Amino acid sequence: MQLPQGKHMTEFAAVTPESHAKKVWKHVTNYTFAAADTVIPLVGDEINKVLPVMPVGFVEQEAGYQLVAIASLQPGQNLYVAPDGKWLGTYIPSALRAYPFRLLKPENAEKSVLCINEGSGLVVESTEDGNAFFDEQNQPAQGIKDMLSFLSAVEASLDVTQRAVNALADAGLITPWEINLKKGEEVVPVSGLFRVDEVALNKLDDEDFLTLRKASGLAIAYAQLFSLNQIAILERLDQFHGEIVAQEAANSESASLEGFSLAEDEGSLNFD
Repeated sequence: MQLPQGKHMTEFAAVTPESHAKKVWKHVTNYTFAAADTVIPLVGDEINKVLPVMPVGFVEQEAGYQLVAIASLQPGQNLYVAPDGKWLGTYIPSALRAYPFRLLKPENAEKSVLCINEGSGLVVESTEDGNAFFDEQNQPAQGIKDMLSFLSAVEASLDVTQRAVNALADAGLITPWEINLKKGEEVVPVSGLFRVDEVALNKLDDEDFLTLRKASGLAIAYAQLFSLNQIAILERLDQFHGEIVAQEAANSESASLEGFSLAEDEGSLNFD
């Protein structure tokens, strides 16, 4: 079974006074938009927050490997999104917390610009409740400044993270992650995920070890290895989702999210 990365319906447009001065935006309160995201991109600055509740690994893309949090071992499923859209974790990855905003680089441009997904349902007319894009002088409102600062920090961390991941790959330390998923009486091999080769890591000579350390690759390598046991959390979440489905099928009044959460998190705009 091959695990793909989830994709969102996107209609991104640059945030400008001409397009958004008479509109407002709303914060994410429902994570249904990420319900099909099997893996979620990560940056190194947030990995310590992810480790307690999510397994971490790599996926292979055209440009190389990417560091990701693993949200499920089945395609098209995110076990951290409850049926009512609630996030079932202590930390919401930055790739989701910034939604519906993203920094994108226009063609032939040197700098990225702040864009928003117009199809998210979170961009509405100013007659509704929400956060202003611009003030009366058509200058970015504080919420937009905060979002731009947050995404700029994420982008900077992503560059550092990717160099570290590339260093791991160059050292031959990224290998296919062999996982078998039990579905009833059947055992299905999961493909598409990669992990750090611990044996190869321990055999690095001093020079290669130092090179990897300078590239910040060691921190990511050890973090990924420490997260291996968190696959058990996916099993717990899968069981929870199954119980909710069964309760709903039986029209049980007890089908509720009460009492289940890996923790509470407000998703503030920082890594801490």
